[in-house]
Amino acid sequence: MSRHVAIVTDSTAYLPRTAIERHQITAVPLTVVLGDQALEEGTEISARSVAQALQKRRPVTTSRPAPSVFADTYRQVAAAGARAIVSLHLSSEFSGTYDAAVMAAKEAPVPVHVVDTGMVAMALGFCALAAAETAEAGGDADEAVAAAEKRAEGTSAYFYVDTLDYLRRGGRIGAAQALLGSALAVKPLLQLADGRIELLEKVRTASKAIARLEEIAAERAGEGPADIAVHHLAAAERADALAQRLRERVPGLNELHVSEVGAVIGAHTGPGLLGVVVSPR
Repeated sequence: MSRHVAIVTDSTAYLPRTAIERHQITAVPLTVVLGDQALEEGTEISARSVAQALQKRRPVTTSRPAPSVFADTYRQVAAAGARAIVSLHLSSEFSGTYDAAVMAAKEAPVPVHVVDTGMVAMALGFCALAAAETAEAGGDADEAVAAAEKRAEGTSAYFYVDTLDYLRRGGRIGAAQALLGSALAVKPLLQLADGRIELLEKVRTASKAIARLEEIAAERAGEGPADIAVHHLAAAERADALAQRLRERVPGLNELHVSEVGAVIGAHTGPGLLGVVVSPR
């Protein structure tokens, strides 16, 4: 451990492996339950496997890490030299992960600052990177937390799904909203707001929805500087094309990440997901 403040997050941050290694970030895995098998996200199950299971209408659920997993992680990080830990997690509206981390922090050998970022995917990942960069520059734990919270406050996440049915089944969006989308045969655009998924706009076709997603993201990024992440599930061509168009439209673009989401988010959104995270610097 090259610094005294360590950064811990969870597997739903979907940080690039190079970023995790460069910034020495520890990601605690959530679990996907496929049939009667409990599998760790990132190592034991892929998003593509989840997409195939959903298409076959097999039961797929997710679960938080046990507090004991966080406790072990905190002990290992402390043993490696950390004097304080900043533990940043996906919205508590989606998962009990934050609560599990809070429970484990009480028994940790060093102070642990647990933060509910209200975010998920690279919206969470950018918060973890902000905290890590602050710690690397010599900042203490409070300064790393402040950097993460500031990044979260300025970060926006928008996404398109082919159907709201998966979000409805998982309890991540209200049944009334899901029914409205189905009844009108519209393509929904969604956003993260106050740690929850909310319906942003209803668009008639997939192509118009994706064009609108691009427009919203470009407007939010403005002149920059901004970091952008494009996520997808089983929609790589769409994601690459959208990323290329955003590369051309955002003059102050700093970093651009394109990645398939992991199994946990994939289980709740279903195949065809296309998302954009915009995080101004």
